[in-house]
Amino acid sequence: MSQKHLKEAFVSNLNGTSLLEISLGLSLPPLCLLCRGLLLILYHLHAGKPLTSRRHSLLLDFLVLVSPLLFSCTVLSPVLPAVPALLAASCAGIFSKIYSQRKPQSRVPFRQMVKDFQKTYLDAEYIPAITVFRVYLNVLTSISILAVDFPQYPRRYAKTETYGTGVMDLGVGAFIFGNAIVCPEVRQKSGATQLKFSQLARQLFSVWPLLLLGVGRLLSVKSLDYHEHTSEYGVHWNFFFTLAFVRLAASLLLAMFPKNKSWLVALSLAVLYQLALDSTSLKLFLLQGSDGRGTRVGFLNANREGLLSLFGYLAIYMASVQVGLWLLRCKSSVRGWVEAGGSLLLTVLLLFACLRAVQAAVEPVSRRTANLSYCLWVLAHSLTFFVWFLGTDLLLVFTKLLVKGSSLPCCWEVVKPPSCKQEGEAVPLGRQGRPEQMCLISAINKNQLLFFLLANVMTGAVNMLVDTIHSQSAFTLCVLHLYMFLNCLIMYILHAKNIVLKFW
Repeated sequence: MSQKHLKEAFVSNLNGTSLLEISLGLSLPPLCLLCRGLLLILYHLHAGKPLTSRRHSLLLDFLVLVSPLLFSCTVLSPVLPAVPALLAASCAGIFSKIYSQRKPQSRVPFRQMVKDFQKTYLDAEYIPAITVFRVYLNVLTSISILAVDFPQYPRRYAKTETYGTGVMDLGVGAFIFGNAIVCPEVRQKSGATQLKFSQLARQLFSVWPLLLLGVGRLLSVKSLDYHEHTSEYGVHWNFFFTLAFVRLAASLLLAMFPKNKSWLVALSLAVLYQLALDSTSLKLFLLQGSDGRGTRVGFLNANREGLLSLFGYLAIYMASVQVGLWLLRCKSSVRGWVEAGGSLLLTVLLLFACLRAVQAAVEPVSRRTANLSYCLWVLAHSLTFFVWFLGTDLLLVFTKLLVKGSSLPCCWEVVKPPSCKQEGEAVPLGRQGRPEQMCLISAINKNQLLFFLLANVMTGAVNMLVDTIHSQSAFTLCVLHLYMFLNCLIMYILHAKNIVLKFW
């Protein structure tokens, strides 16, 4: 068997993992973020100033925000539950040290501090959890697309063949979720008198890089005879095409229907698509081709997974638009965001209950068909991931208030209450004249598409140069760390020079 066929077999015919293990894995990035934030606050407490060294900042960010994820999906995957437990214990220890060593004038009774904290107002113009969610989604995807080719990456985390819940299956749908909650239709102010179809025209122009990248990936894969998992999207299709067409179709639907009813459109799409899968020969065609033997003759047969799964991904996108609109309407006080977090948790529980019922009565989760179960699963776990980050942000704001003058990059800023400022004006407290802190999350956020593209290019280069499936653990960790560090370093340098490579 050739090297290409060996690698294709290595990522084929897999069945995924449990929802509990995926949930445990999703708790790691928020815990890493919390740990990094607490370490920076502790440094400020002892040094009396924020960490200003760019080298040290990059090293800290990489070691705390990225490296634990590399270990957890490789050599530490057999003891995964211990990793979040260890991180949580470390965070508790650092917080305890900050709390006990804060200045005497800050020593208000804890209960009173919590009451005062609930009345605190936050900058309503910026929701850090959204930024961090989208950045970490990019980071996790970049790690997985290379790590999956090494034997240390558990096969249960890789994309499933037909049914099942793999970590990488969630990544595809969560990418759609992350794009939808910040789409132009969500960010457009309610009072704007913009023509409905103008957003569609803008999307038509903005998706051309995705189409170009899709064509580029197609040509490079075919010309280099690179290994590919055909049942993932088909022979010619890839995720760049899926993302571009979903964004266009969603803009068309949002031009036709009210934005605040996008959840109804999403529900209708998902249910009707599932009915079509169950009551017609559509599912048989999708899984086995028009001849029942898996034929790939003809464009539709060749790319049936990529084309038909668009309906499921479009349903996820439309539901996520509703989430984005709801988040922008949330109150700017801490109490308001705590209540919002509670509402999101109730939504998550409802989605998981619906998922269990649909899996029992209809069919299991299938990323290949993007069925109703898959849509519910993606939305449930994406919201879970977001709630983790929301809780992390609130904990970091609370800890910042313990150490007067401390600040954190990519974290909420405390602002004056509405009664103390002009309407519509947010005045952060304690930020005036302070230089912006360098941050790996901000760096990746500025050039997210470039980060993802670089990860794809470097993944291809590593696979062409290295026999990944026969690599030892130490070598695998070295390659993955070097790969991620180079990608992060490039983003960090671009951020330091204030370069944003976006020209569309």
